[in-house]
Amino acid sequence: MSPVALIESLDHEGHGVAHVEGKTVFIDGALPFETVTFNTYRKKPSFENAQVLRILKESHLRTTPRCPHFGICGGCSMQHMEFTGQVAAKQRVLEDNLARLGNVKPQMLLPAIYGAPWGYRQRARLSVRHVAKKGGMLVGFHEKRSSFIADMTECHVLVPHVAQQLPALRQLVAKLSIFDRMPQIEVAVGEWVTVLVFRNMEPITPEDEAHFKAYADQWGVQIWLQPKGPDSAYPLYPLDAPPLSYTLPEFAIEMPFRPTEFTQVNHAVNRVMVERAINLLDPQPGEAIADMFCGLGNFTLPIARRGARVLGMEGSRQLVERAFEGARHNGLAHLTDFAVANLFEMTEAWLAQLGRFDKMLIDPPRDGAMELVKSISASDAPSRIIYVSCNPATLARDANVLVNVKGYVLKGAGVINMFPHTAHVESIAWFEKP
Repeated sequence: MSPVALIESLDHEGHGVAHVEGKTVFIDGALPFETVTFNTYRKKPSFENAQVLRILKESHLRTTPRCPHFGICGGCSMQHMEFTGQVAAKQRVLEDNLARLGNVKPQMLLPAIYGAPWGYRQRARLSVRHVAKKGGMLVGFHEKRSSFIADMTECHVLVPHVAQQLPALRQLVAKLSIFDRMPQIEVAVGEWVTVLVFRNMEPITPEDEAHFKAYADQWGVQIWLQPKGPDSAYPLYPLDAPPLSYTLPEFAIEMPFRPTEFTQVNHAVNRVMVERAINLLDPQPGEAIADMFCGLGNFTLPIARRGARVLGMEGSRQLVERAFEGARHNGLAHLTDFAVANLFEMTEAWLAQLGRFDKMLIDPPRDGAMELVKSISASDAPSRIIYVSCNPATLARDANVLVNVKGYVLKGAGVINMFPHTAHVESIAWFEKP
């Protein structure tokens, strides 16, 4: 007989959390307030991972998934949960991490940032594989907990004009001479052009090129090829397409980018996030501000637009070069400077050499910014730090240092629902020096 569990909450990956016979059980497909039976697929001494079998009592948060591939495709994990419930669950994950891992509590909860629940994804990496048993070419995301590619014919989180190309992309790759040597297609949607980057592990033939050109003309996209690493990507056709870019209208900024460079997946929510971060930071003319992990300058250029002097630091030389180009493109080169630096190896002496900053914005990858926050001098610290995070656990860890070691106050924190229907939690936190 299958065990029964009462679901108490969701974890940071969207699994239902229950306690059964003194052990924590994380149950895929279960929602808070539900009573379910489950089947365990991984046992550890202190916890188990399981899959829901039957729902004995259904949550008021449960809804019918929109996509027929939900439950198989690993692209989404929360379509079975009502949209506003997803946002609330992510807020609770953030609060729990701050309290449990960071020993901190924000003075206020910032309003959640969210946008359209469907058709939001403007960046994607689609896997490609020929699987004879499934009828030929597969193009899509991986299945849940698997290296197999989901047999997808539709997707409701990709922007619609890309999602409707999924069957056509399968047909295109099947025609190519290197159909079995093309493992992925990267999608990048800009303001004026949509780029599809095909990872070709062998050179294409003239016939392949003709197929690509016909596809580009039919669907109104630009085709790029990537024979080796991301830096090797180049446009194939058409060569006169407008450059990729996204805009931040609130700051009159256009950000050019290459299709293999990191940009936010959800451009609409990114605009609101940048506006929130800049309003919290409140840059003033004459202030010196540091933008750590600056990337292309997503926050650097809006800070400069407000009149402050900004130093952007980033580990990738290519991104720093693109940030310089973006500053020149937007007429902000006189207020910005950029430097290549491994911020995961920051020291207090190294940070002090950069000079004093009135304020700081930190937007690190999932690993967080531990060495950076440890390096902030207690005597000459920025008066305000805005921290944009894509991992609530590392945000909480770093907040512990900022509040309990460096003497900052956590004025506010809130979630950013950058990836609806997934368990991914982005957030923003505001630290102030008393």
